Amino acid sequence: MKSLAHLSTGTVYPMQICGYSYDEYVDAAKRFHGNPSPGVLIGGFMVDTAVRNLPEGILYDAICETKSCLPDAVQLLTPCTIGNGWLKIINTGRFALTLYDKQSNEGVRVFLDAGKVAAWDEIKAWYFKLKSSKEQSREAIEREIKEAGGSILSIRRVRVQPQVVEKKHKGSIAVCPECREAYPADDGDACLCCQRNMLYMLDEEDRYEAQ
Repeated sequence: MKSLAHLSTGTVYPMQICGYSYDEYVDAAKRFHGNPSPGVLIGGFMVDTAVRNLPEGILYDAICETKSCLPDAVQLLTPCTIGNGWLKIINTGRFALTLYDKQSNEGVRVFLDAGKVAAWDEIKAWYFKLKSSKEQSREAIEREIKEAGGSILSIRRVRVQPQVVEKKHKGSIAVCPECREAYPADDGDACLCCQRNMLYMLDEEDRYEAQ
């Protein structure tokens, strides 16, 4: 693991985001995320910064501390996805991510630095919600993000807590007596959806057909 003194948030020139040019990344973000939101654009620089500060050749997992936008940057640029279990979303409400070695749990945490953002009016207004969405200029925000690059980020060396990386096994599977669908038996005598009347409302005919 590189020492903290050698960690860098500097942008690589010509500007690259994990092998994409900036414009290529914007296009990829449009296709994957639906639109090039400020969060996913800044997230690209965050992922690139984290990857560049990891030792080459290691297998790593990811943690996102927000569920908004940033997870899609991780899934777009790394092998870590929610589906394969290599990306965890632990919603602390902070715009930060960590990439860490699967074996040692050592890694780097990159975050959008509130102090550094202060120098960029449009990014600051977006980040601190100083303007409504209608008042914000998407073009001005994107222009500042491209110019700022990794300069608005900070990075720290970390070791992820063991309880965070502990793999949880599903255990045995049962069939819910209400909906007749399979579910983790550890959840109780019925699936969580039926226990709590979550997600859907079914009329009596639908209930009958489901049974």
